[in-house]
Amino acid sequence: MEPTEVISELKVAMESAMEHMNKEFSSVRTGKASPSLVENVMIDVKAYGTRMKLRDLAIISTPEPRQIVIQPHDPSTADDIDRGIREAQLGFNPVNEGKLLRLPIPELNEERRQEMVKRVKTISEDIKVRVRGCRKEGMDNGKKMKSDNILTEDSLRDFEAEVQEITNGYSKRVDEESIAKEKEVMTV
Repeated sequence: MEPTEVISELKVAMESAMEHMNKEFSSVRTGKASPSLVENVMIDVKAYGTRMKLRDLAIISTPEPRQIVIQPHDPSTADDIDRGIREAQLGFNPVNEGKLLRLPIPELNEERRQEMVKRVKTISEDIKVRVRGCRKEGMDNGKKMKSDNILTEDSLRDFEAEVQEITNGYSKRVDEESIAKEKEVMTV
């Protein structure tokens, strides 16, 4: 494997970690209604005898800034969806109107906002661990290329410096996006 290929794969892996972080951040409540708050909730569907993500069972919309409306494709699954959302302990109390469910989004109090900030910090720390894992893999590949005589001692040092520079860039992005999300959560 060539050093440029390893660097390219490293960037792809780190970018994937960033995408995962953004997906996780979208599920953190900020006081505004968003389908992403509930779309990945797993629902036990008794009629089908299986577990499915809410987004596969219903149309999720936000007609108002403080309300999510869930319209099941099959109205017989409304009770299962209601139960699944309550069991997910997201802090929502669905109003089941038979053919659709309404989720009023309550105002976030200071204590709940602090919990959300802790969750953001946990997510960002998990992503930093993934980024460091990618860095380790890149460094290991560099050492392997050195032992395979693809890299010289000097080019290995340059390669490792480039891997570290990329890692630092992604770590900085994680910090910046984490701070931005924390600010968004704390804004009343």
